[in-house]
Amino acid sequence: MPGTELFGNEERKEINDVMETGMLFRYNHDQQRNGIWKAREFEAEVRKITGAKYAHAVSNGSAAIAIALAATGIGTGDEVIVPPFTFIASVEAVLFVGAIPIFAEIDETLCLSAEGIKNAITPNTKAVCLVHMCGGMADMDGIMQVVNENNLVLVEDAGQAFSATYKGTAVGLFGKTGSYSFDYFKIATAGEGGIFVTNDEETYKLADAYSDHGHSHVGNNRGMEPHHVLGFNYRISELHAAVALAQTRKVPQIREANQKNKQLLTEILSETEGISFSHLPDPSGDSATFLNLLLPDTETAKRTVDELNKAGIGGFNYWFTNMYHFINQWDHLKKMSAVAKLPAQVLGAAQDYNNLHLPKTQEVIGRLISFGIRCTWTENEIKALANNIAGCVKKAMPVMA
Repeated sequence: MPGTELFGNEERKEINDVMETGMLFRYNHDQQRNGIWKAREFEAEVRKITGAKYAHAVSNGSAAIAIALAATGIGTGDEVIVPPFTFIASVEAVLFVGAIPIFAEIDETLCLSAEGIKNAITPNTKAVCLVHMCGGMADMDGIMQVVNENNLVLVEDAGQAFSATYKGTAVGLFGKTGSYSFDYFKIATAGEGGIFVTNDEETYKLADAYSDHGHSHVGNNRGMEPHHVLGFNYRISELHAAVALAQTRKVPQIREANQKNKQLLTEILSETEGISFSHLPDPSGDSATFLNLLLPDTETAKRTVDELNKAGIGGFNYWFTNMYHFINQWDHLKKMSAVAKLPAQVLGAAQDYNNLHLPKTQEVIGRLISFGIRCTWTENEIKALANNIAGCVKKAMPVMA
């Protein structure tokens, strides 16, 4: 839980500011709030870190990616290329705006590959929902070439990669819209919160209205604002924004500590036979919230997981069997089991989700074990963890006859 490392007086101060005004709602009531606008300050801090022209705080990261899709005009019947390795919210967002998910291959970046996207394009493909997984980034040069050549809309879910960059540009800003998550498990947390970003003013205005029942936020009388579009309630509260503001200010120092700790772990573990790492197209841009190990094959990875559990080593994920991050376990999606009927059920999916052929994805995720990085680790703690991991991998490696 990287975002919880430095929770203290700064967060309490920002919360107290809100409580003293009694104004928990993010809009209007100017006199009562006494100049306290935490959501606005949070958005400004995100703009400063990412370089985005526009940022809009919302209730959570899932809402942020849904808004990012809707604000670009993605809707009923549109085919959207998605990864099979992601927190399932990315795919749910596509479904709930009425679009049809099309699964494509990932590569050792843990993200959609340019080749995977290219091979999944059909005449009905409108967009790519690119997810930057486990703190890193996709191969944006290759992906942007495919996106531009095929005139596709790129929407980025950088929920796990806030503060990560690719060649100097923040992930989330390559496409028309992007999103970040500020839930409890991210590099900075609001408890629950998310951010929509874009560099396009008109798209920002659509997102701003869509996330608040179509309110245009013109003037100071909420009951008399013009409503140009339909929307829904994805608002963030001032309390959540206050926590997010204090946390976001700490992100540069958290990221610096993460990178230092990850580097030491990587250096030690690089000496162990059988261990390699996920590919970072721009290592200097890593948010370093995860160390992603790639073992030689799925069976070795499974044996390593068993050894880690026997040794009582926590803080890792084996995504191949994870219920909510990998398609193998998404039975409810494969059966299209929904509470209310979805457009995809009426229109029909373009793929048979029960019989997808994604061999590269299966191979990569089968080999992958991810460890969360903590910015508060001491050098001795890092060395002890590295040695424990190395010992487990050595026990799991097959004995050659």
